[in-house]
Amino acid sequence: MTAKPRKQVHLAAHFPGVNNTTVWADPASRSQVEFSSFEHLARTAERGLFDFFFLAEGLRLREHRGRVHDLDVVGRPDTFTVLNAVAAVTERLGLAGTINSTYNEPFELAKQFASLDHLSGGRAAWNVVTSSDAFTGENFRRGGYLEHSQRYRRAEEVVEATRALWDSWPTDALVIDRERGIFARDIPETAFHGSQFDFAAPFVVPPSPQGHPVLLQAGDSDEGREFGAKAADAIFTAHGTLEAGQKFYADIKGRLAKYGRAHDELLVFPAATFVLGDTETEARERARHIRYQQVSPQTAIAFLEQVWGRDLSAYDPDGPLPEIEPDAATEITRGRVRHAKDPLAVATAWREKAEAEKLSIRELIIEVTARQQFIGTPAQVAEQIDHYVQSDAADGFILVPHLTPAGLDEFVDHVVPELQQRGSFRTEYTGTTLRDHLGLRHPHHTPVAEGARAS
Repeated sequence: MTAKPRKQVHLAAHFPGVNNTTVWADPASRSQVEFSSFEHLARTAERGLFDFFFLAEGLRLREHRGRVHDLDVVGRPDTFTVLNAVAAVTERLGLAGTINSTYNEPFELAKQFASLDHLSGGRAAWNVVTSSDAFTGENFRRGGYLEHSQRYRRAEEVVEATRALWDSWPTDALVIDRERGIFARDIPETAFHGSQFDFAAPFVVPPSPQGHPVLLQAGDSDEGREFGAKAADAIFTAHGTLEAGQKFYADIKGRLAKYGRAHDELLVFPAATFVLGDTETEARERARHIRYQQVSPQTAIAFLEQVWGRDLSAYDPDGPLPEIEPDAATEITRGRVRHAKDPLAVATAWREKAEAEKLSIRELIIEVTARQQFIGTPAQVAEQIDHYVQSDAADGFILVPHLTPAGLDEFVDHVVPELQQRGSFRTEYTGTTLRDHLGLRHPHHTPVAEGARAS
């Protein structure tokens, strides 16, 4: 029996914006708006041979109890501006930007991402997200919001229309004749007629080096999973444990066949943090200290208020949970995704957990807000990451350092060599485009037959 080939680990570096992972109060933390921070993290990721640099997006500063939330550093520069600047200081690293499909138009998106792909030599990626938030919509001409099902319907059409523009130039359309002044010929009109968009015009940018940018998607609802299986090249997920990761992985990969897609045409990237130490004990002590930095007493109360829908500032974060019931009708925080769909059910589950484990408010919030975390010596963390990938719980991870911008340095210096020694991670870039790094075919090339692929 032929042994199953070892999967290669894919890694990306997340530059966190407004969030509760980054420890902004740490003396080693720097600005999240100065270009030097973006440059440092991107250069470190490229030094570590990562697949791509991942930039989130925020379209409005979130508010808590009627004022701008002051527990996280706020403000985020324009995604395209940052990625185009990062392209100039890197050579191989992929450049992924989160851009909202609810408040942007296909022609504009196609032009911006195609331009980034040209300027970077084929390294662009678009993380497609949606918004159903009327609070965010107030910043845009349309205002209002879209129901959950409608926002994915719009997202699908945005992607379809954008791809139609990217794919509109014939392969022989670009002809350079300096004597006659001809630089392009026979550029067809791109016609698109849908329920959301209706246009007809020639596209203004020729095909980019990787055909068109890589498409990422983040969404865990059934509609989100279906959209990802249909349209995305990679999916960004929050599923962290091995069992949950394997279940999600099997589910999303199992949806591909109905769209005529192969198993390896969609990669799964959970988000994860890491904490290193010279010994496992040291790493766990350090991880505990970091979690207490991330969840300050004020942050703990703010998280509780998001579920309770009430002002809980009079409660002791080191004391027990409130006896009062949540106000399910009140959104005390605006501009943040509300994961607690049923506050009463969440409050009941939290009370049971707090009572069973004798947890204070702060201790409980530390427990329930934790994301996947790899903790240990560099060799142990490399083994954990590799195990997830080889066990089909993920194809790789988007790492979220707790310090900006230098939080990734120790991972690149100490964990990457361990992964390379295991034979699970590249020792050099072998391609120039992001599709090369991810093992994805060029969208304008004929797919390889399964028999040929296996041989």
